[in-house]
Amino acid sequence: MDQQQQQQQLPALSSSSSAVAKVVDPEKVKVIEWEDFGQELARLWSLSTALQQAKDKKLGLQDKLNFLIQIKAESLNRANELEEMQEKLEVRRVVMEKMSLHSKVAEDDAKQQEERLGMEVRSLLVAGTALSVSRTRLQESNKLLSGEKGCGHLQNLNKMLRLRQQFMIHQVSLLYPVKILVGPKQEQELESFPSGSRSGNAARSKSINPGSLTILGLHLTMLPFTKMSLFTDKKDVQRSATALGYIAHAVSLIASYLQVPLRYPLRLGGSHSYINDYAPLIEPSSSDLSLSTLSSNTKPVEFPLFLDGQDTTRAAYAVFLLNKDVEQLLNFICVKSLGPRHLLANLKELLRTIHSAEYTFNWY
Repeated sequence: MDQQQQQQQLPALSSSSSAVAKVVDPEKVKVIEWEDFGQELARLWSLSTALQQAKDKKLGLQDKLNFLIQIKAESLNRANELEEMQEKLEVRRVVMEKMSLHSKVAEDDAKQQEERLGMEVRSLLVAGTALSVSRTRLQESNKLLSGEKGCGHLQNLNKMLRLRQQFMIHQVSLLYPVKILVGPKQEQELESFPSGSRSGNAARSKSINPGSLTILGLHLTMLPFTKMSLFTDKKDVQRSATALGYIAHAVSLIASYLQVPLRYPLRLGGSHSYINDYAPLIEPSSSDLSLSTLSSNTKPVEFPLFLDGQDTTRAAYAVFLLNKDVEQLLNFICVKSLGPRHLLANLKELLRTIHSAEYTFNWY
């Protein structure tokens, strides 16, 4: 079988040898004897077989190397991808740590706010309870005010009281009418003047001459109280004392109707009336007068409202104190005084204000 194969492969060898002979230099061609041709052919055949096996092995190794190179490239790609993923994971880990810190801070803040809200809710509950109690009390107070003894009833009683005071003081004005002397023998009643604002009436009263005012037809002449002489008319002194007695009685009645305790109380006696001062200006006669001696003297000092055998200074001071009582009543009904030298004008303004309709609806 080997010989047959060798014989079959001889043309191929001869053809290859001829091809080699064309390439190889003729000088280098080895001449083989015929006897050695078989051995040389066998050797060439073995060499050809070994060469073919080496080529096959080379191809196999090349395939393995290509496969290994491909696997290495894929491993390198995956290693690069893994490294990138590790870097991203590290970045995300840092972000997660920061978020964890922020979440812890937010959780602490939420706990503090929850505690604060709990305290506020408790305070709101307490305030709501107090508010409900206050609302209940307010409703009860409203019921009491709207009842028979409530605010409306009090307002009605106050209005009735004002009307009664108005009526009683109107009787006083009829008993002691204060009029304005218009002509030589013509007098005008107080009520005949048109009512207006208080400031307008005050300005009108200031424009009126105090000497033109009369009470029960008598003028109040202050000249004898300021300057007394031998030529002073005794009748003027008596008329002034009588007018002061009328004024004192009218002021006493008005104060009692208005329930106002006078700062300077009166001791009525007609034309011989007195006014008391509980805090007179005392000038000590000696330097050793102690404070206890002054405080023990609690008796009021009386000043006469007439000049019959009295000191003119004390009498003038008594008129001044009487005007202070009238000013006290004016202040009680929120009316400004016209001044210390306008006794009858102040009394006229007092009566006019009480007679007006606004006195009934105002609270003083």
